[in-house]
Amino acid sequence: MLKVFLAEDEVIIRQGIKNTISWEKEGLEFVGDAGDGELAYPLILKTQPDILITDIRMPFMDGLELSRLVRQKLPSIKILILSGYNDFEYARQAIEIGVTDYLLKPISSSQLLEAVKKVAGIILEEQEQKKLLEQYQSDMEESLNLERVKLFGELVDRTVTIAEAVERGENLGLDFSAACYMVVVFSTFYTGDNHAYAEKRVRTDEEIRNFINREPGILLFERPVDGWFLVLKGEDQKEIEDLLERFRAAVEEAAAKETGIKYFGGIGETVMRLGDLRNSYAKASKAFAGRFFIDQNQMVTWNQVNGRSGTGGEQNLQIVDFSVNNKKLVEEFLKTGSEGEAEGFVDEYFEMVGGQNYNSLLLRQYVAMDIYFSVVQFLRGLGKEGAKLPETFGDANKITQVVAGVDTTKQYISQILKLAVSMRDTVSLDKYSEVIEGARKYIKENFSDDDISLNKVASQVGISPSYFSTIFRQECGQTFIDYLTKLRIEKACELLMCTSYRATEIADMAGYKDSHYFSYIFKKTMGCSPKKYRERRGGGMADES
Repeated sequence: MLKVFLAEDEVIIRQGIKNTISWEKEGLEFVGDAGDGELAYPLILKTQPDILITDIRMPFMDGLELSRLVRQKLPSIKILILSGYNDFEYARQAIEIGVTDYLLKPISSSQLLEAVKKVAGIILEEQEQKKLLEQYQSDMEESLNLERVKLFGELVDRTVTIAEAVERGENLGLDFSAACYMVVVFSTFYTGDNHAYAEKRVRTDEEIRNFINREPGILLFERPVDGWFLVLKGEDQKEIEDLLERFRAAVEEAAAKETGIKYFGGIGETVMRLGDLRNSYAKASKAFAGRFFIDQNQMVTWNQVNGRSGTGGEQNLQIVDFSVNNKKLVEEFLKTGSEGEAEGFVDEYFEMVGGQNYNSLLLRQYVAMDIYFSVVQFLRGLGKEGAKLPETFGDANKITQVVAGVDTTKQYISQILKLAVSMRDTVSLDKYSEVIEGARKYIKENFSDDDISLNKVASQVGISPSYFSTIFRQECGQTFIDYLTKLRIEKACELLMCTSYRATEIADMAGYKDSHYFSYIFKKTMGCSPKKYRERRGGGMADES
């Protein structure tokens, strides 16, 4: 029910408006009145009306001044000005303020009610459009995530100007304004059966995401493989550190609720400029690569991973016994690492094995050979036989030519790891073709269920939502929500042209519980309302839009 407030200094008129109109019967709530603007202003802020009716000429504070103040605090409020003066200057000022209507006295109750109901209709239409837009934006979150990730990548690659990044960020719901920034690379993990993996991880990630959504100081970007890039922002270093600790606590709490769930976070350095986000990201990525060398359920800086005191606090790290088996670390990276983490992994591998020991040419040859054969064995396990390695980097007998120095050795190992991960991802996509086909079949059979979602389908096929989104898009050439919407609208078009069902019934059969939202999506997709579309079949029957 919309709320109405009245400011009028003439008692008879005020009482007449208040008492002669059956407000509740008209679907309105009369929440208060006052005899001048000064008395009205605090009451308006308290009652938060949707519609303000105010006289222009009042003692202490007139209607125009009151309207200016109210519009600053309640920008969506609709204001009706009552005036006994047919003066252009008053009307001009009212228009500048954003007054909805300017009514001349004397005015009857029926005339005023008509004006109020007209304004109420505008408000309800705006509220409906806002609701539809919010639902649409929620449904399009997957596409928005892609745009956000693209923007984040351009920021860390420095291929976008700060002005452009800020403007695009606003359009994507990202507020970059702050005095300093910190990047955190974060992911949860699970080592159980696939179906439980999806369910448990979805629940954990959802709880963490809900915390992030409540924190305006954290901006979230989906990692293409798995997990998130987070940008923490604040007015000083302490504010960011406090925010990081709150995030750490929220993660610990969420992970503790599900057995088998683990997490890891790499913390970047704090930078004072948005343009320096790249520096923080580089350190965070290197720290995140440390998950192969130290126990999970930690959030650490790159300095901490290397055993040096850093800016992330005095947390005691639990270091994995590196002497157990170096090959296991390489195998784990080949299974779960990304191309972007290869260099950080190699740096840490060198550090953990012995640091200065790599000044020995013999040791560098041994390590390079060892990793080379680990990669070949891994690729053979994928059915690739390691054929591309000799073509690209030379066969094992020529490794001595590329390990002349520590840096060239690191570069060589990073390159073969990147190639192996790239080939792994290609094989993975091929492997998941059947999975995606199963997902498409499930969607086609269940698209009319209004609760079908990316998370639900991902859980059905036993893949994390973020990875499912990536492989679905690559396999199908469109996002999940675009695919789902296409199926639903195609079904709606068929029903509109071939049946006599009403639009509300068709909306339900197409998977839209809200018929207004169905019409909104239909018009966005087809360029016309369902009613107009049905009329194309020639002399069609009447139907609601």
